[in-house]
Amino acid sequence: MTEHPRWLLHALLAAVFAGITAPLAKLGMSGVPSNVATLIRTVVVLAFIGGIVIIQKQLVVIPQLPAKTWVFLVLSGLATGISWLFYFSAIKDGPLSVVAPIDKLSFVLAILLGIIAFGERPNRLTIIGIICIVAGVVLCLPSVQARLQS
Repeated sequence: MTEHPRWLLHALLAAVFAGITAPLAKLGMSGVPSNVATLIRTVVVLAFIGGIVIIQKQLVVIPQLPAKTWVFLVLSGLATGISWLFYFSAIKDGPLSVVAPIDKLSFVLAILLGIIAFGERPNRLTIIGIICIVAGVVLCLPSVQARLQS
């Protein structure tokens, strides 16, 4: 039996948990401003991850982090926060069946940035996968569906 790398399991678990966050959030946002819902989610994430770091005694690493690490992690955190604010606003008012696929265009952007920033070289199948994802997102758009069904 072929053994799979640990990161693959982690990536699959990330997808599973990311996939259930939007429906759970949408259920919890009735009568709540999307920014308040995002704040509550963020506090829960902070407490949860903070607890893990404390339990694993990893707090000692924080003062040793180089400035470059801080800059990029802070920028990543800001990008995450902005993404969450827009995502929660979108799922509060829009259908998950449209918002979630559009959000997955982040996959395409991440691959493009991997190519630009890290010199990664996607193979032909990855490029076909990117095209399929973009096509899938486009097909999920109500305006495209209406045009195709008429």
